[in-house]
Order: sequence, then structure tokens, then C-alpha cells
Amino acid sequence: MVYVNTAQEQIKLVIGAGLYNNNPSWIHTQEEDLNLLDEDSWKGRFNSGSITAIVAEHVWEHLTYEQGVSAAQICYRYLQESGYIRCAVPDGLFPDKTYQEIVQVGGPGPKDHSAASHKIVYNYDTLTEVFETVGFEVKLLEYFDRNGVFHQQDWRGEDGVIFRSKKYDPRNQGAKLVSPSLIIDAIKR
Repeated sequence: MVYVNTAQEQIKLVIGAGLYNNNPSWIHTQEEDLNLLDEDSWKGRFNSGSITAIVAEHVWEHLTYEQGVSAAQICYRYLQESGYIRCAVPDGLFPDKTYQEIVQVGGPGPKDHSAASHKIVYNYDTLTEVFETVGFEVKLLEYFDRNGVFHQQDWRGEDGVIFRSKKYDPRNQGAKLVSPSLIIDAIKR
């Protein structure tokens, strides 16, 4: 089915939705529905420049850096002008040894849907670079800097909920973060 963006309808897409349904009115996809690296799977569902917004929560770390750039290029083609990707990945600068052991490349756990298939651990510089390389403007929403200091900008869930965040994850609501994400908005200009 091809989705056509009209003035009345906005196409909002969740890539790698998994079991989460944090964005209930959005189109939820899995890799078998929409492959980030196979433009033919996009052509079969969407017109170029037709998507308003994309949420990708803990997806990009399962791609190599080069694959991440390729995926960003495909998303760029299918996003409308001023459309965006809200991307969240494990934060490589979160100063917690246990967290870093869990999210590391080839981390612990079964091979399906876990850190075992992580190919990269991003920090705010490397993730920004992936998206800026293909023409996006990047806004950092939640991240740790090189001194281990957490930064959070105001962002709206209506624009795409990221569960593993300071804003929404109950594990992160106390004084100490337990399972944060590096979160950006990459906006097509």
C-alpha cells in the first residue's frame, strides 16, 4: 500500500516499533515491513517527500556508521521539507559502567533485538555527524556531554514519544538516571 501525504493527513512513521505503542496514531513498522537500507521497500509504501515525521528509538545502533548514513539518506528523500527524524540511541557518554557494558558493541543478551547486534555506540558528536552529512539540521534533545553532564531541551511527546528518555521512562524519574538515551531531532532543510 502506498501512503500519499495530503493536506489533511500527515504521515508519521515509527521505524523498528517493536512491542512499543508509544505513538498510537502513527504507522508502526518492523524491519520486515520497511527496511531502512532497502529503498525498494520504501518505494512500495511511500512517495518521495511524503513523510512528515519518523521516530526511530534504539534502531540506528544496529547499523554500522556507514549504514547509518545510508539510512539517513533514504529517510531524507522520503521526508517532506521541514520533516524530521526523532532518533534515540544508547548514549556512549553516559557515565555508568554497567550501562556501558550492556550497550557496548556485541553486548550481552540473545542475538535478537538486544545489544548483541549493536554495531556502534554513539555520542552526540557522532550521531549528529551521521545526519548532518546528508543535509539534516540536528537539534540535541537529551544527551550527556564529554564531562558526563546531562543536558535536556524541552521537547513534545506529540512530535514523537521516546520511551527510553528522561521525560518518559519511569526508571529515569528520580534524581539519578538509570537508562537514558541520546535523543536528537534531525530536520530536513
